Amino acid sequence: MDAQLKKGLLEVCVLTALQAKDSYGYQIIKDVSPIVEISESTLYPILKRLEAGGMVTTYSMEHNSRLRKYYRLTAEGRQRIRDFLVEWQDVMKAYRFIAASQEGEETDGLGRKDGIT
Repeated sequence: MDAQLKKGLLEVCVLTALQAKDSYGYQIIKDVSPIVEISESTLYPILKRLEAGGMVTTYSMEHNSRLRKYYRLTAEGRQRIRDFLVEWQDVMKAYRFIAASQEGEETDGLGRKDGIT
């Protein structure tokens, strides 16, 4: 998968993982990993970007005598998910165009078989 496309998808998957409830890094990885592979070294820079962009906020809470950093989705983060869903419709149009051109024989982009005018 293209790195830029994957980066955008990962960001929205992380935001979506926070939609139902606040969460922490390890739990986010567990929630997102069945959908798309993500590691700690990938997640934390994403969370930092999302926080800098105002899409998540953070707070700390004690857990087993240690402070754990939690992430909370903001209104901007919820809007980013909605925007992604709208944008993805354009991606799906392009996907259907590309996939349709691969079914059967190759076409010239106008639905005509190569070499036929």
